[in-house]
Amino acid sequence: MSDDKPQGLARGLTHYGDAGFALFLRRSFARSMGYSTALLAEPTIGIASAASDLNNCHRHFPELIDAVKRGVLAAGGLPLAFPTISLGEVFLHPTSLMYRNLMAMDVEEMCRAQPLDAVVLVGGCDKTVPAQLMGAASAGVPAIGLVAGPMLRPSNARERSCRSRRPARPHPAAAPGTFPRRPSP
Repeated sequence: MSDDKPQGLARGLTHYGDAGFALFLRRSFARSMGYSTALLAEPTIGIASAASDLNNCHRHFPELIDAVKRGVLAAGGLPLAFPTISLGEVFLHPTSLMYRNLMAMDVEEMCRAQPLDAVVLVGGCDKTVPAQLMGAASAGVPAIGLVAGPMLRPSNARERSCRSRRPARPHPAAAPGTFPRRPSP
């Protein structure tokens, strides 16, 4: 990063007509959230989180985000987590693919609008990760993706979950003799 570009909270100041006042106001609000003056002087690293109670794929994100925050602090940055749209396949109608570009625009605009020197993208599915990467690339913000890994399987003492490589039982529609055969040509 060059020395002439603003860094951290001095990036992308709100236009009040006085940059010094805008930076004072921003630092005052950040201090009210418990950040020290020394920490506010560090580069700001955003943590884009797609966590949601409507997305079972991301239910372990709070622990991941806490670990990312610790890493950013250890590296000398100010970690600032922010939410983005979350795409939980089984809860969206008609399909999460329809919302991928909307999520990309959300990530792009949040990265562009906030005073971020870089961003960590925390996502975990085949729609969320590309949307986050597209958004950060469009915003021109240095980014790294933390792909959350496989969905955590629920535990049920009576029955094994079907969220594994091999279902514990077939779907009733897949039972032998349930699919009509097409006549051979």
